[in-house]
Amino acid sequence: MYLHLGQSVVVPYGDVVGLFDLDNTTSSHLTRRMLERAEREGRVVNVSDDLPKSFVVCRGRDRGMVIYLSQLSTATLKGRAENNSFE
Repeated sequence: MYLHLGQSVVVPYGDVVGLFDLDNTTSSHLTRRMLERAEREGRVVNVSDDLPKSFVVCRGRDRGMVIYLSQLSTATLKGRAENNSFE
């Protein structure tokens, strides 16, 4: 099963570690620091044309964790995961 993150990007559902709302989680300095470090290390992929609403942490094949920024809400992503929907 795969999870569609937007902009024709899909990831294997088994690689998803977590779905996170950007507004709620970036109020923590620890989350901001983690995102900044991942950005410096080239592990952030922006799949959003608009302002991102969420980020998805996935296991990478050879680079450790990969973080995808998505314009979709966590509720939408969760619904897609539960319904295996590619809309």
